[in-house]
Amino acid sequence: MPEFYDISRILEEGMEVWPGDPEFRREWVARIRGGAPANVSALHLGVHTGTHLDAPLHVDDAGSDVARLPVGDFIGPARVFGFDSAGGVRAADLAGLDWRGVERALFRWGAPGPGDCAGGHGFLHDDAARYLAGKGLRLVGTDAPGVDAPGSADLSAHRILLGGGVAILENLCLGGVPPGDYELICLPLKIAGSDGSPVRAVLRRRTS
Repeated sequence: MPEFYDISRILEEGMEVWPGDPEFRREWVARIRGGAPANVSALHLGVHTGTHLDAPLHVDDAGSDVARLPVGDFIGPARVFGFDSAGGVRAADLAGLDWRGVERALFRWGAPGPGDCAGGHGFLHDDAARYLAGKGLRLVGTDAPGVDAPGSADLSAHRILLGGGVAILENLCLGGVPPGDYELICLPLKIAGSDGSPVRAVLRRRTS
């Protein structure tokens, strides 16, 4: 049987969101116990809540929305790289890694821990983002809230990656995932005109 890792954060009220983003809220609009034929709930959230994908429109008014991104970017081989300490990564740090056959790169910041979904605060310096874009990757993911340094004013790493055709997957839950090769599945919702979308991200260990 294949070994699966659910690397998505749980969406629930009170969860941490990016400063200034809408708080997550779910409310019932119909209940069986109130006489309705079915339970129905409604969600209120930002598209960058929890584990999510960024579309080029996130940082470029002329960029593609999430509904027009090629679905093939979000299903396929991925390699998890582990950095035991948080902090900024530069191109020189990445150059020493094995990039053979890598189409999608996921970065786990901090030491591994079973069930750990806290994530780290690692980020990509601009030269590291350019290095990854130059590799022709289809996707870069992180278990940090974003690929840029906390407090970044211009989101330069976002602009470099998305401008280079690299999708960005953020706020993953990689604490219990050993570095190595997997199959990634992280399909966004097909939301017209949206700058991003929450996803259910899953890794399946590759056996060959």
